[in-house]
Amino acid sequence: MPLRFPGVWRFTPPADGNFINAAIPESAVGEFSDVIDKLRNDNGRWSMLEHFKSHFGGSSRSSSESWAYSDLMSSMDHAAKNAPMFIESFYDACEELKNESEEWFVPDASFLNAILAKYNVGYEIRPPELVPREIGGRLIVVPQPSPTLAESAKETLERSLKRSEELLSEGRSREAVQEILWLLETVSTAFRGLETQSGKVEGKYFNKIVGDLRKKHPGTTLEQVLDWITKMHGYLSSPAGGGIRHGMDLDGGVDLDPNQARLFCNLTRSYISYLLVEHDALLRPRA
Repeated sequence: MPLRFPGVWRFTPPADGNFINAAIPESAVGEFSDVIDKLRNDNGRWSMLEHFKSHFGGSSRSSSESWAYSDLMSSMDHAAKNAPMFIESFYDACEELKNESEEWFVPDASFLNAILAKYNVGYEIRPPELVPREIGGRLIVVPQPSPTLAESAKETLERSLKRSEELLSEGRSREAVQEILWLLETVSTAFRGLETQSGKVEGKYFNKIVGDLRKKHPGTTLEQVLDWITKMHGYLSSPAGGGIRHGMDLDGGVDLDPNQARLFCNLTRSYISYLLVEHDALLRPRA
C-alpha cells in the first residue's frame, strides 16, 4: 500500500526545524544507494538499478549497467530535493520487490526508519502513513461514533478531524487548533435537548450546553471532564490566551507553536472521544 501524507508536501515539504524535513541529505542518499547495491536480484544488478530508477522517475531503460547506475543516482539526487517524495519512492520500490521472491531480503519500514534517524531526517514510516517527527508523531485516535449519531454528523466529524491533522502537518498551527475546537463545539450540540435523570439539557450554544450538562451530573467524572473542557475552551478563545476565537492580544496573547498546537489538538481529540462515548451511554435505556 502506498504511503499516505498531505498532498501539499509534494509541492512544498515542511521546513527544517529540530529535524531535516525539506530535503534528504547527500550522505543519506549515498547510504540508500548502497542498500540498493546489496539487494539480491536473480536478474542481476542492472535489473535492480532499473527497478529503483523507475520508481524515482526514470522513463526508459539505460543503455548499459554503468549508465543505469549513473541515471539512477541522478534521479535520486533530484528526488532528494523533496524528502517525503524521496522516501515514498524508495519505500514503494521496496514494497514492490516483496512480491518477487520470499527468499530475497527487502528493507522494511524499521530498516528504512533507522537510516532516516541516523541522518536526523524528520519522518518516520508507519505504514500506511509517513509521520512527521517534528510535531510529535501521531495524534490521538478518535473512535468511530456510534450509530446513534446521524450519518451526516459522522461525515462532519471525519472531515474535520482529517482537516485539522492536515493543517498541523502543513505547519498551520492556529488553523489546526481552530478546526478541532470548532469540532468540539459541534459535538457538544449532540447533547442539546437530551433527556437525563436530572432533566433535559438546555441551551443552544457550547457554553450553555456544557454548563447545563455539568449541573445535571454533579460529583461525576463527566462533570470534572466538562470543567476541564470549559477551561481549555476559555483559554483558547481568550485574546490573552490562545486567541483562537476572538483575536489575539498583541501584547499578552500566545502565538501557538507546532508543539503547543499538537498538545491542544490531542487534548481536544481525547475530549471528543470521551463525549461521544458519554453521549451514547446517556441515550441507552435505563434499567
